[in-house]
Amino acid sequence: MRIALTLALAALLAAPVSSQDTPPAPADDAGDAPAPESTGTRVAILGYHQFSQSEPETEMLIRTSKFRRQLEVIGELGLTVISMDQFIRWKTGDLDLPQNCVMITIDDGWKAVYTDAFPILREFGHPFTLFLYKKYIEGGNKALTNDMIREMIKNGATIGSHSVSHPYPAEIKELRGKDLKGFQQFLRTEMGESKRFLEMTFGCRVPIYAYPGGFFTDDMFPVAAEIGYQYLFTVQPAKVSRSDPDRMLPRYMILGTHDRIFELATDFSTAPAPPAGVIAGLTRETGQPVLPAAGSIVNDRLPLIEVDFSATPDIDPASLDMKVGGFGTVPARFDESTRRLSWKINRPLRQRFCHVAVAWKDSKGKAPEKPLQWSFQIDRNAAYLPKN
Repeated sequence: MRIALTLALAALLAAPVSSQDTPPAPADDAGDAPAPESTGTRVAILGYHQFSQSEPETEMLIRTSKFRRQLEVIGELGLTVISMDQFIRWKTGDLDLPQNCVMITIDDGWKAVYTDAFPILREFGHPFTLFLYKKYIEGGNKALTNDMIREMIKNGATIGSHSVSHPYPAEIKELRGKDLKGFQQFLRTEMGESKRFLEMTFGCRVPIYAYPGGFFTDDMFPVAAEIGYQYLFTVQPAKVSRSDPDRMLPRYMILGTHDRIFELATDFSTAPAPPAGVIAGLTRETGQPVLPAAGSIVNDRLPLIEVDFSATPDIDPASLDMKVGGFGTVPARFDESTRRLSWKINRPLRQRFCHVAVAWKDSKGKAPEKPLQWSFQIDRNAAYLPKN
């Protein structure tokens, strides 16, 4: 799970340069049905793990008192807490929701979900989703029991799959590299047996899955569809729009040690909706003009990345450093005559988002107070259309 938390932190608290552990985006979106027209609604999906009244907070553990306060804040902000059923009906176009919504999910199956979080959720009347992995249910004095889960289902909980054994990303990548056929069988067991167990044990349909550790590859999508999963959740932080692919739904993982993530998750901008072709949540002031523009959607998988420094006269060209997600530091070229720093992507982008960070110093060796960083999105449907 540490990789999942690192991904969440990297995306929210540091320069947004993708890790090599970030999985590739799929070659196409054939597994996702065409999304109904967007209504402007955005949903912040919150992800929790462990709770305690008195234990020291960690990334995975949050104080029960803080959890209560977070639910109070959600109410004070006027945000609507929705159930998984409402979320699914909204995604399919069968239900309209208020513009700013929150959905609460809790991973793994710690007993403290029942003893600490559940009474508070019931007090506030909030629905929630439990992503459970089979081997931890009835797994000892810190794990949820079947009876606890059944009681929560009767009082507003939805259950989803979190695999059989919660394999960590390193294990998944190792298996995938050794034997692709064996890897496919591994996925069918982890994803399929968990679904069958949950449906048989608790008597409910389970069309939802949370990737263990947040790690996914495009190999998983056809297996998930074969098994019957329709909505799959990551740990990549962003607000969900109706048009977002159902197999890569983002979540904000709420960490006990980083309150800023909750603040960002519940911050719905009051600015007017961005124009078509711009991603809500990614548009930002960069200080210097950039290409592709921050928050834009491009259909070229080999775009030119460029920063215009013409309004920043004091730059030491030797200090310029451009990092691009998935590539690391790149050999960007600075043109003194135009004062533009540019680099052409040299292999097709396969991830959904591309993150860029540029650093530099002035002639006195001083770095700018505000780092230059931005993101843009690849329109994979357009990017994979045959060229005329």
